[in-house]
Amino acid sequence: MMQTIGIICACKSELEPFLAHIENRKTTEKAKLMFHTGRVGQVPVVAVQCGICKVNAALATQILIDTFHVDKVINSGTAGGMDPALQIFDTVICERVCYHDVGEDILTEEYPYMDSVYFESDAKLLALAKHAGSHCDGRIFFGTMVTGEQFIEDERRDEINRRFAPLCVDMETAGIAHACYINDVPFLAVRTITDTAEHKGLDVYSDNSDRAGKIAAEIVLKMLHGNNE
Repeated sequence: MMQTIGIICACKSELEPFLAHIENRKTTEKAKLMFHTGRVGQVPVVAVQCGICKVNAALATQILIDTFHVDKVINSGTAGGMDPALQIFDTVICERVCYHDVGEDILTEEYPYMDSVYFESDAKLLALAKHAGSHCDGRIFFGTMVTGEQFIEDERRDEINRRFAPLCVDMETAGIAHACYINDVPFLAVRTITDTAEHKGLDVYSDNSDRAGKIAAEIVLKMLHGNNE
């Protein structure tokens, strides 16, 4: 049986590129969220806009797993660039992710007793992403993401870079990965850069978010069309 893929996006502009590609789409409301079920090509999918912040993202992910019984979860959206090598509209595909605003011993010494602070991405999804990315325009980077409840401009940028050396930062990815980890559900995130240390601020993010969301969605859609499991 074809596995069901959960697609989770924080914002409307990140989700909308998927909706036109979901065939026989049916919408179900749960916990004030709208879940869109159908198929992308031959792949069953359930897509949702979770809202901004890691708690909203984790809640929506748990519903995808418990109610819609997804087999894998892909997070698609936008992020702020942290590594100076990244430019606006570059894409980062997550190899691992952690919180930048949670004490490093909280998740290792207490539930869920992790071996490290990092949630690792699924190897098979990473392989699909690498194949899909080779057929897309634009630069793609593979590496570390970090998540926290803060839009990063200058404050804490140096500290976060020193502690984690991430490619990018956002407000949801680790929350999604966390929910997937405790449920043993494979996870991946694909995020396109909207702002950097050189080109920063909420206005820059707003100007670039629609295009960046479409770029990330294009890669994920290519992954789905290449998923034959």
